[in-house]
Amino acid sequence: MTALDLLARREHSEQELARKLSARGVDNGVIGTTLAALVTEGLLSNARYTESFVYSRFQRGQGPQKIRAELRARGIDDDMIDVCLADYDSRWQELLEQVRLKKFGPERPDSLSERNRQMRFLLQRGFTAEQVGKLFRGYDRVT
Repeated sequence: MTALDLLARREHSEQELARKLSARGVDNGVIGTTLAALVTEGLLSNARYTESFVYSRFQRGQGPQKIRAELRARGIDDDMIDVCLADYDSRWQELLEQVRLKKFGPERPDSLSERNRQMRFLLQRGFTAEQVGKLFRGYDRVT
């Protein structure tokens, strides 16, 4: 019943749900059986969890590298991550520009140090160096 209570609140990955059940003192054998039953019944799905997770993080303005790292930490395999991130391939650059605009405003960086500061921020948000470079290549070189 604890597993259903957790799933009623939000989607979980199999690894995440197993960890939470274990922390509540549920026996490992019971956890395995419970997870298998939930997967069979369609109540627990790593694919559904991954889609939901990518969507929510995209809405928060996080880039693909950060999302990938967080999903790996939650036990999602790279193939599933690749499929879900690929759905957003055409939208990463637009999101990157929106995140930069929201944080720094419409003005272009007026110095090399400001440009580097903005680039570091975007890289920390999980955007790739290629994506960030593409955005800043459109700006005039500043010194």
